[in-house]
Amino acid sequence: MINYISNLPVIVRSSFLLICSNMFLTFAWYGHLKNLSDKKWYIAAIVSWGIALFEYLLQVPANRIGYTELSLSQLKILQEVITLSIFVPFAMVYMRQPFKMDYLWAGLCLIGVVYFIFRS
Repeated sequence: MINYISNLPVIVRSSFLLICSNMFLTFAWYGHLKNLSDKKWYIAAIVSWGIALFEYLLQVPANRIGYTELSLSQLKILQEVITLSIFVPFAMVYMRQPFKMDYLWAGLCLIGVVYFIFRS
């Protein structure tokens, strides 16, 4: 299994780890607003830090793997696209926020950013 994973393209391995990392990140940053709203802020901070630890355990290797073939700018834009792709469903499904057309417009802007950063 490890040989199969190591044979995948760098951008695929890095993207997969960044997707997983972003799921933890989103819950660390925003999950407490729903689940711990009745607790003191420092309790929410400690829980969020615990969740963020798992995020870092995925994000650091993801960036190290990605940086072997991607530029720093490409890595950052990849991260932002993944962040929006994770955040919108999280906001709508988990946090029960209504869909906003701004999500679509932001996504279209990111497509332009991806084009310009990866075109070379």
